Amino acid sequence: MNAIDPVIHIAAANIRLDGVSKSYGKLAVIPKLDVEFKAGEFTVVLGPSGCGKSTLMQMIAGLERVSGGKIIIGEREVQDLEPKERGCAMVFQNYALYPHMTVFDNIAYSLKIAGLTKAERRARVEVVARMLGLTDYLERKPGQLSGGQRQRVAIGRAIVREPAVLLFDEPLSNLDAQLRHDTRIELAELHRRIGATTVFVTHDQVEAMTLADRILILNKGQVEQYGTPKEIYHHPASVFVAKFIGSPPMNILAVTGDGSMLRLSDGQPVVASHLKGDFQLGIRPEDIAVGNAAGRAGLTAHVRYREDLGSHSIVAAELAGGTVRIATPFGSDAPDQVVLSLSFPADRLHLFDALTGKAIPGALSAATKEQR
Repeated sequence: MNAIDPVIHIAAANIRLDGVSKSYGKLAVIPKLDVEFKAGEFTVVLGPSGCGKSTLMQMIAGLERVSGGKIIIGEREVQDLEPKERGCAMVFQNYALYPHMTVFDNIAYSLKIAGLTKAERRARVEVVARMLGLTDYLERKPGQLSGGQRQRVAIGRAIVREPAVLLFDEPLSNLDAQLRHDTRIELAELHRRIGATTVFVTHDQVEAMTLADRILILNKGQVEQYGTPKEIYHHPASVFVAKFIGSPPMNILAVTGDGSMLRLSDGQPVVASHLKGDFQLGIRPEDIAVGNAAGRAGLTAHVRYREDLGSHSIVAAELAGGTVRIATPFGSDAPDQVVLSLSFPADRLHLFDALTGKAIPGALSAATKEQR
């Protein structure tokens, strides 16, 4: 039961996908997928265009048939049920409001179809309108509203049904930057108030990092990583995740281990390591130190350009094996130099397999202890 207002009763349900797959002919959009979205959590499905995230959402909602596997919501298998029987409500990118109806009637329409009385419909709509700041707009039609207000009406129409699962398919894509920011805050607050299990699809990492309890990162229909925003940012499971999360993304450099050090292609030593062979080394832009740090190897890098962003600067510098981006405090003098000496703290480094791109946990822990 909702703690804010007893008129709205949302009982969150977990969602489990067991071996769920989707193919169009011979084209496999989503290979077998096993994942569970926990009841009451806000889960963001994140990935580039074409990775299968919207298809996954539509299969949960019942708008797409699964090619194989089971979808279990709560204790029920739903893959063979019609959308209206699944206990889900969906908010689309394009709002999909009835233009000839008022805001009140748009929100109340599903309740009317369900046979609720006028008094029951009015009570629920008024509660939802207060939650979403729409009380003063109930008699207006969608054409008289801003984009953000129309999106709130679409959200209101979804939550008034008291769904166990609330699905969002890139709902902020049509909003400008400031409105996207404001609506993100509203969505986070709304989730705290109603507690429905929420699955939110986006390609925007900022939306994912700021809204999610957990993030599911998809790449070509397969799970790259599923975890909290903090886990994904600080412990990426692959080069794909490392480069997809972060702005600028994690720097990835090719290195070779000779049994005592990991070195760049020109022989510059990066970090002590007993490993041998080729690897990919990652470090976040904010973790690179400009200038020679005591006890750590200094790497010579040549500055290509600098972007001043007000609160900080992003410096692009050329190292053997690629370009690194460095986040520095605004006004720092060091980035004005043509040649920089960089140091990579060992406890901020990430090591990945050169061929698969998968993370190699703990591989640099010994080096970290040595350099502390």
